[in-house]
Amino acid sequence: MSRYDSRSSDPTSYRDRRSDSGFGGSTGYSSSVQSSSSKSDHYASEAPRKVDLDGLPHFEKNFYIEAPSVAAMTEREVEEYRQRREITVEGRDVPKPVKSFRDVGFPDYVMQEISKAGFTEPTPIQSQGWPMALKGRDLIGIAETGSGKTLAYLLPAIVHVNAQPILSPGDGPIVLVLAPTRELAVQIQQEATKFGASSKIKNTCIYGGVPKGPQVRDLQKGVEIVIATPGRLIDMMESHHTNLRRVTYLVLDEADRMLDMGFDPQIRKIVSQIRPDRQTLYWSATWPKEVEQLARKFLYNPYKVIIGSPDLKANHAIRQHVDIVSENQKYNKLVKLLEDIMDGSRILIFMDTKKGCDQITRQLRMDGWPALSIHGDKSQAERDWVLSEFRSGKSPIMTATDVAARGLDVKDVKYVINYDFPGSLEDYVHRIGRTGRAGAKGTAYTFFTAANARFAKELIAILEEAGQKVSPELAAMGRGAPPPPSGHGGFRDRGRGYGGGR
Repeated sequence: MSRYDSRSSDPTSYRDRRSDSGFGGSTGYSSSVQSSSSKSDHYASEAPRKVDLDGLPHFEKNFYIEAPSVAAMTEREVEEYRQRREITVEGRDVPKPVKSFRDVGFPDYVMQEISKAGFTEPTPIQSQGWPMALKGRDLIGIAETGSGKTLAYLLPAIVHVNAQPILSPGDGPIVLVLAPTRELAVQIQQEATKFGASSKIKNTCIYGGVPKGPQVRDLQKGVEIVIATPGRLIDMMESHHTNLRRVTYLVLDEADRMLDMGFDPQIRKIVSQIRPDRQTLYWSATWPKEVEQLARKFLYNPYKVIIGSPDLKANHAIRQHVDIVSENQKYNKLVKLLEDIMDGSRILIFMDTKKGCDQITRQLRMDGWPALSIHGDKSQAERDWVLSEFRSGKSPIMTATDVAARGLDVKDVKYVINYDFPGSLEDYVHRIGRTGRAGAKGTAYTFFTAANARFAKELIAILEEAGQKVSPELAAMGRGAPPPPSGHGGFRDRGRGYGGGR
């Protein structure tokens, strides 16, 4: 019997851990919640003195017992391990990282799923994030997509749910995961279903663009975990189909993307309905000021863990090729490139606009290429079908707008092509990160025009940091020189190795 298996139908059967909880965030849950004073780390550093929890029951929050093998690690060994795995930590009383799954002490039912999935060791974010999350403290995790962060918060969430009193009729969820897009929400749900099934934890996915009926029925039956996009969740709350009174474990996944998409007001509205002594886990791939400001609002005395450098950088397992082209060369260059690389592997092509996406897909299909497209104007049913065709390899070429740039987890994408350069270097890194996942190698090709020249310098820095070669033309653009004359160069002319390599 695991030390976490304390779930019972008797609400009085769980231990009182109120002393472990910090009442953080002036979220508007109750008028008598006082805002916390900020210290030098800008986060609430002591519990407000008066907190009215409206008669809500206490709840289990701290489940971590350090394994003897972890306790035996010296400070030097901890430091060396973190350096080797590029883990940076901040916060008070940071727990030591775990080196193996058995060090975490997960219940047998979780360990069986980990074993079934074929995982050999925790990823860096899991190694440090699991002890932090299981201690019940708020957590900021900064890690790129594909780093294993979904399980870094889902497995502690399952442990958390199993320690709470079972749901009563009319109760909302215990765990709420907010995600920016339908695609990411659905992927999180798949993991929640896989790892939660053995302990009969029910979940549902709440997002727009599809009929509400099935989602409403799930909520009315009662689910322990809700994964939601902000807009549809607010709709469900306002229609009284669910409430957030039981939420004690809140996850904001891809917070930077949610802010990019303008969800700030909706996030604040949702969080204002959740009890202030909840545990909050806040995940982001980047750490701009807006993301940090939102974190200050919602978190109390958090741990912070950064995987890799806090500076923007690309996955080193991805070979990056950048070709300087003119706008009217792009389509022919694309076809030549596809002739070179098409071997039945999945190829993801990014466009800036929905219209461009449809036009290029139509042209490719007319020219005999098996391409489908995905973007925000497609119905959910069509998007699901396109993703299914792409995942199965029936249609190995998919064009997409940035709706697919973050959170889209399709295994074995061998090539990413930036037909249009994105509007930021963060988006460039996220786009090419659709390949080279889970230890695999990948290749990214990018068409770069005179209109993109303002990004040349930063792009060169990313290429150089990842050990990629920089073409003379791109280097010249980085120095402010005009682009070369139309018709110069190309991936095929130069051979596959040009502009890439490590």
